[in-house]
Amino acid sequence: MTGSLTVAQRRAQVRHLAQTGASNRAIAAQLGIGKDTVRRDLAADDAPSLTRAERFAARVAQTESAMSQLGAAAQAVADAKPAYTPADEETARRWYAELRATVARLAAHADAFADYYPSATVCATNETGAP
Repeated sequence: MTGSLTVAQRRAQVRHLAQTGASNRAIAAQLGIGKDTVRRDLAADDAPSLTRAERFAARVAQTESAMSQLGAAAQAVADAKPAYTPADEETARRWYAELRATVARLAAHADAFADYYPSATVCATNETGAP
């Protein structure tokens, strides 16, 4: 993906992605470059360096936005009531598969969250009564 970019253009993309809170590994994967190249691009003289606190704040803001979008998407699905929407068999199968796959991905994230923040999830578990 970066073959036609100049070094300056690539560094600009790396900086932009870093400012959104993306990890070096995620930036490298997205741009098709090595994580060491990302590190060097961020350390280059022409790259304004972000402090750790700035990167942390950007990552928190990005995650806060994603969590807000997740809640809105879940509400939109609940409002649409796909289980009660007339659909042909192929569409119904696709919706069911998408719902199950999404639930599995979200459950994996919830489990990772519980591993990383056990005290935060204990309180939530006690309040909801769910494990």
